[in-house]
Amino acid sequence: MYLSENEVRDIATYTRIRLNKDAVREMTVYLNEVLDGLKPITQYQLEGVEPTFHPIAGLVNVMRDDVIHPGFSQAEALANAPDEQEGQFRITPILGGEGV
Repeated sequence: MYLSENEVRDIATYTRIRLNKDAVREMTVYLNEVLDGLKPITQYQLEGVEPTFHPIAGLVNVMRDDVIHPGFSQAEALANAPDEQEGQFRITPILGGEGV
C-alpha cells in the first residue's frame, strides 16, 4: 500500500500543513519509505491476538491515602527568611527595577 501525491496533499490539508509541490513530492517519498519499513510487521499472523495496551500486564498505580498533616505557621515559615516584609518573604528583584 503506497500513498499517492493526492493522498499526501489531502493529509496535509486535513492536518493544516501547507506544502508546496516539491514538498508534496518529498513527503510522498518519505511516507512511502516509512510504510516500507513497516512491511515486516504485516507478515505476522495476529488473528485472535489481544491488543496490549501496556507492556507490563496488570500494572496499577499504588496510591496511598491522603493524610492531613499540620503545616508551618506563618511565623515558623518566616523564621529563617533572610528578609521579610508585612508577613511575606522579601526577595531581591531579579529583572531589574527598584528594590521592593
